[in-house]
Amino acid sequence: MRKFVIILLALALGACAAPPAATQPPAAVLPEASPTAIVVVETVVVVATNPPTEVPTQAPLPTYTPLPTYTAPPPPPAEQPAQPAATEAVAPAAPAPSGVIQLDETLGKGVFTNMTMTSNVLTLRCAPREMTFTVTAVLEGTTDVLLYYRTTDLKRLYPGEWVNSGKMQKMGNGVYQVVFTGENVQPNSRLDEGWLDFQFIALNKAGSAIDRSQKFEQMIKYYIDCPPQ
Repeated sequence: MRKFVIILLALALGACAAPPAATQPPAAVLPEASPTAIVVVETVVVVATNPPTEVPTQAPLPTYTPLPTYTAPPPPPAEQPAQPAATEAVAPAAPAPSGVIQLDETLGKGVFTNMTMTSNVLTLRCAPREMTFTVTAVLEGTTDVLLYYRTTDLKRLYPGEWVNSGKMQKMGNGVYQVVFTGENVQPNSRLDEGWLDFQFIALNKAGSAIDRSQKFEQMIKYYIDCPPQ
């Protein structure tokens, strides 16, 4: 019991001797923070679009076409004479101003050259009533030249027989000539519009034919009356 009282006394004395507990100063009062504006930065991402692959073209503006200037029309061409219808063989051209028609040298076959005639029309009762044939014989041994002829219809369906018109006149230097008339055509060979074909034949001293030209066909028209205009 005594020990217990001593312990109590010791505790009481210790409590009195201890310094008063230090008190903590009051915490400092912080001033209230003033409201601060909050700035929100929003980033907008713009997505670039692909450029168009084709650029639309603008319709072209209409062009101005000036009105054509008036030009007086040219005078009408002079009327040309009608051309004869084409035939199977090429007819000779119209007589030259001298009245001579030159025949194709190749048809002379090297037997005759410088072959000419003075018309490509012959009539019995109208004009022209005559024409002149002229040839030059170049084949050696030629002493005379015969003129043969025949008549045939325009379509050449019924050719007549070849007729000996006789010897041509000797003009010298191998030149032979004959004047042939519409009456020289035999009556049974006369056609009112037909072809008069002809050929030259070279004779030797014995009177035999030694060579001849080609046949000249569809070059002369024969009429009993006047040719149609």
